[in-house]
Amino acid sequence: MRRAVSEGIFPGAVLLVSNETDQVIFDAYGVARIDPERRMTRETVFDLASLTKPLATTLGAMILVQRGELSLDQEIGTIVPAFNGTDKERVTIKQLLAHNSGLPDYRPYYKRLMTFPPERRKEGLEEMLLPERLIATPGTQTVYSDIGFMILGWVMEVVSTMPLNLFIEETIYHPLGLQNLFFLPLDSEKPRPHIDFAVTEECQWRKKVLEGEVHDDNAYAIGGVAGHTGLFGTAQDIHRLLVELLNTYHGRPNSGLFHPETLRTFFQRQPSGRALGFDTPTQPGSSSGRHFSECSVGHLGYTGTSFWIDLKRSIIVILLTNRVHPTRDNDKIKTFRPIIHDAVMEELE
Repeated sequence: MRRAVSEGIFPGAVLLVSNETDQVIFDAYGVARIDPERRMTRETVFDLASLTKPLATTLGAMILVQRGELSLDQEIGTIVPAFNGTDKERVTIKQLLAHNSGLPDYRPYYKRLMTFPPERRKEGLEEMLLPERLIATPGTQTVYSDIGFMILGWVMEVVSTMPLNLFIEETIYHPLGLQNLFFLPLDSEKPRPHIDFAVTEECQWRKKVLEGEVHDDNAYAIGGVAGHTGLFGTAQDIHRLLVELLNTYHGRPNSGLFHPETLRTFFQRQPSGRALGFDTPTQPGSSSGRHFSECSVGHLGYTGTSFWIDLKRSIIVILLTNRVHPTRDNDKIKTFRPIIHDAVMEELE
């Protein structure tokens, strides 16, 4: 990890590794900000980027499924009537979670949205999602899609009748005592104590270095909260959440928030090659390296974040970095991730 910092793979990072009984590694490396320099600590809060998908949106969907308020086979046109008459009306919740809905991966909606008044941008995004054309028949092709999770977040707000961030925080994080997993709405009037953020990119169009402000452009445009990104958090609270999932999966003592049978359904590898809302190792070339079992789930975040859980061996590896600081053009982490995961797993053998 220290060599990765010295070689410019990322300015700083936090690595947390645990097995069934112990935290084996929990250390901070490098800097959270380059200039003026600020050291990385174990309490540093990261923009978790797409870890929002499994750790927020997916778990929220799991809660709604458990309550019987949402079904995996439910078509989105039955929930959001505006989709009826479009090519997406029969896309299912399961297909959105498995990234085989037929939707494209990404669109720079923010370029148009930033011309809207701030109070109109969320509605404006929904108006842009409705005519977005499918690129494949639902269920036939796997394309990792931010757009699918934007729609999933919208659907969940309709079903829960709550803003996505409030639903997730009040239903999952607060009951589990996770004070350091949260969304940061740009219009929030709630006072924030000083938080040690890992700085992300020097944004060319916002004309500033981003600190405590969502990195993703589309999420920023609609106010900082979205189904695909917007979550901030520390390694420690991510670990607490993953331990809760792991204990539930194995029937060990847990809070009872998640139902074991529902969790196992979501963790099951789909024909798409992914689990529901989670990634799974695909060999060769997985970011998890060579040693995680097939019975593993995880996810990556664009800002340089990731986690992997080996469900069979109860091993958790959380790697949080600020690799996009000061620029997203640094993609050295792609080759580093499997190296560090292999080193960790070989040490634990």
